[in-house]
Amino acid sequence: MEMTSLNLPPSVTGSGHEPAPKQHSEGPRKGYSILVHSHLRWDWVWQRPQQFLSRLAQRHPILFVEEPVCVEGLAKPRAKIRGAEGLPNLTILTAEFPESLMAERETRDEAHYHLVRETLTGALGRTFVRPLQWFYNPMAVVPFAGKMNERAIVYDCMDQLSQFRGAPPELIHREHKLLSVADVVFAGGPKIHKAKRLLNPNCHCYGCGVDVKHFGQAILPTTAVPNELAVLPKPRLGYFGAVDERMDYKLIAALADAHPEWSVIIIGPWTKVDPATFPRRTNLHWLGSRDYQQLPSYVKGLNVCLMPFAINKATEFINPTKALEYMAAERPIVSTAIEDVVLQFFDVVRVAQNRKEFIRGCEEAVRRPDRHRIRRGRELAIRNSWEAIVAQLERHLEDALEVRRQFEIFAG
Repeated sequence: MEMTSLNLPPSVTGSGHEPAPKQHSEGPRKGYSILVHSHLRWDWVWQRPQQFLSRLAQRHPILFVEEPVCVEGLAKPRAKIRGAEGLPNLTILTAEFPESLMAERETRDEAHYHLVRETLTGALGRTFVRPLQWFYNPMAVVPFAGKMNERAIVYDCMDQLSQFRGAPPELIHREHKLLSVADVVFAGGPKIHKAKRLLNPNCHCYGCGVDVKHFGQAILPTTAVPNELAVLPKPRLGYFGAVDERMDYKLIAALADAHPEWSVIIIGPWTKVDPATFPRRTNLHWLGSRDYQQLPSYVKGLNVCLMPFAINKATEFINPTKALEYMAAERPIVSTAIEDVVLQFFDVVRVAQNRKEFIRGCEEAVRRPDRHRIRRGRELAIRNSWEAIVAQLERHLEDALEVRRQFEIFAG
């Protein structure tokens, strides 16, 4: 792979740097609100959207619009409004729909649009008179793009959603539409950036960041390992994150079988998979979801951190957030051959091409942790803070807003 052929941000690796956006002497503009459309729930796994938006909310009012949910027995649509803990500038809107509105996409889209518009006729609407529309969910482009008096459209493309299990057939068409109307696109990794910039030239590669201070708690002597981990035999090898169709369950079983004296630990909520089908071994522990704030204490209890992803359509474009989080916690890392992991972290992560190599990589990491890899990982994590990435994103937003302003002056 040729790293210099990809438009990587300055914070990732030592080559292929994206030119820094032009500087604005007055700093990031603070006079705009952000209306976000997300396929992910705010209260689910704390990941890229929460990391970006919690930091943007320090300077911008944000309305986070979740996809509608079906509520049994409901007579008509209603909007559920709530705040986000610790973020007074961020509001979450969930549309609750009766079953009759959920079946047909066009009806559902229209009802969702009208419910959001109706919600914004109240006091909340005065803050979002002319928002910047920020899309994670391409399905929302039809009901909302061009209809909210927006000052610009942003698409933060963190995944190739059309390749996920259960993706609606029209997702590909809607994403193409979103890419055609977006003023600026952020791509979640080198491979997905290469694909999306063909459809929108103002596309910039910003992979995952990390909260170094948060995950650095794993190396502090004052951080206690949770008892449910502390009682398990060492060495402990573990993963945290979403548990879904991207996991290689046969690999996890093979790892547990190869070393019954090891403890293999999987932490995270499952979605679109049946836990009844998970492999079961006495040394394999499925702990379920744990709060983001607790993760450093769990990582401290691991000898080796795992990225046991399957190589399939759902993982073709992923750029795992947890890689840098493991690095900030100064843990050895073993991964399957995810392309973005190989491209960005080849000198930190032990990458395996098959199950035998994965098990052997774990054996080596347990027997002799590579201190040079761990040190390089820590340095890479420090260079990739969420704050640094968000600061760069805001400069791109400023550029997009300036282009819009100039166009409106010319057109007017």
